[in-house]
Amino acid sequence: MNKISLDEKFRLFDEQWSPRIVGEANGQYLKIAKVQGEFVNHSHADEDETFLCISGRFGLRFPEIGTEVILEPGELFIVPAGVVHCPFADEEAQIMIFEPKATAHTGKVEAEVTKAIDEQPWV
Repeated sequence: MNKISLDEKFRLFDEQWSPRIVGEANGQYLKIAKVQGEFVNHSHADEDETFLCISGRFGLRFPEIGTEVILEPGELFIVPAGVVHCPFADEEAQIMIFEPKATAHTGKVEAEVTKAIDEQPWV
């Protein structure tokens, strides 16, 4: 059992859209990421995905329903399984992601930004 400093963990990397694992609980990975720009439209057929904004402003677009949500620091949003979403941030934001360990980074979408689970290191 160890205390985790998210500020310290965020200082360990600069890459955008490249999640880092900071812990696991109940079959879920707790990941952090720095994000800026637009990600790719994707969904996770069988897994919910929870996003927590740590710093900056972080958004999620839902193209199939034509809406979006903006998260400020301290706000979170749960994307239900099967819902197509496109994360984005106009300026750099720091986020935390809670998802089952087997969740593919971009669902079934293969893109330049896709990171396999073994490419998402522990920090």
